Amino acid sequence: MKKWSIDEGKCPISYTLAAVGGRWKWLILYKLFQNKVLRYGEIKRNMPSITHKMLSQQLKELEATKLINRKEYYQIPPKVEYSLTEKGQTLIPILMLMSEWGANNKADECAKNNDDKLNC
Repeated sequence: MKKWSIDEGKCPISYTLAAVGGRWKWLILYKLFQNKVLRYGEIKRNMPSITHKMLSQQLKELEATKLINRKEYYQIPPKVEYSLTEKGQTLIPILMLMSEWGANNKADECAKNNDDKLNC
């Protein structure tokens, strides 16, 4: 699957999708918003279905777009903490609207389908 390019279409929507597109980035941002600072293992425990490779890749991409901070402590055992940057914090209102939309529409979908597969 081809990834969004920052330069694709040279429009703000393309930039946003390139920065935070994909299945996991919004959830990682939300977990960091909830907890302020998390270590890699804590993020992984909060997102059990993400693979280590994917989590590592997503964290690197979020760091490259300056949405999260990565603070490394040189000690044994090594310690790395992640937190939102000021730029990352600006996405929180959008994230909260997405959460509200999901809550409202998931309830509609559950009622319509009466389906346990949606974890209603």
